[in-house]
Amino acid sequence: MSTSRITLRRAATVTAVAAGSVLLAAGVASAHVTVHPESYAKGATDGVLTFRVPNEEDSASTTKVQVFLPTDHPVLGVLVHPQDGWTAKVTTTKLKTPVKTDDGTITEAASEITFTGGKIGAGQYEDFDVAFGQLPEDTDRLTFKTLQTYSDGKVARWIEQPAGDEEPETPAPVLELTAGGEGTAPAASKTGAAGTSEAADASDSTARGLGVAGLVVGVLGLAAAAFALVRGRSTRS
Repeated sequence: MSTSRITLRRAATVTAVAAGSVLLAAGVASAHVTVHPESYAKGATDGVLTFRVPNEEDSASTTKVQVFLPTDHPVLGVLVHPQDGWTAKVTTTKLKTPVKTDDGTITEAASEITFTGGKIGAGQYEDFDVAFGQLPEDTDRLTFKTLQTYSDGKVARWIEQPAGDEEPETPAPVLELTAGGEGTAPAASKTGAAGTSEAADASDSTARGLGVAGLVVGVLGLAAAAFALVRGRSTRS
């Protein structure tokens, strides 16, 4: 077998491995529990947060999801959208520092939402919609630590916060709070929850699709360059 053919096969193998790694990385990145939209304006009112929970296990189903809401910067007026097959329980906690609003002083806020009774199978995900009355104004982000329990007893703990530019292995869903009305999503209504969720899903899917497509095109470009190089050597020889 000629040297050019051996080199070409090696180039093809490297390209295939690189492309597989790109797609695998994209799949892993999308397997985290996330919150949508990714940002809201500080103090935003009457909105919806969608918690997307994918199943990472091949042989077990997700049967319980616990979302913990921060109480040092509380989310006020929490309401859970009914989810087919699931039962939601909202736990409230007395606030160390009451919050003054136009409607009076709030002394309690939701601290945990537990979803049980349903099932998320392998290769599937579930969106849980949570409406809120008002977001805090005194912080730049909200972290929603989440526990995901599987039918085999395993618990995925999505509780880590990012340190610098590196994403942790099991990151918690994070909502960025912006100033000046930036990042404000449409107000919620009986049909608004679905509309907001669909818009967030479309934007998120498009961004991921473009990112993966760009990476794949880059890999194919490397393959083309390698092929051209090998062909040039073969012609000269």
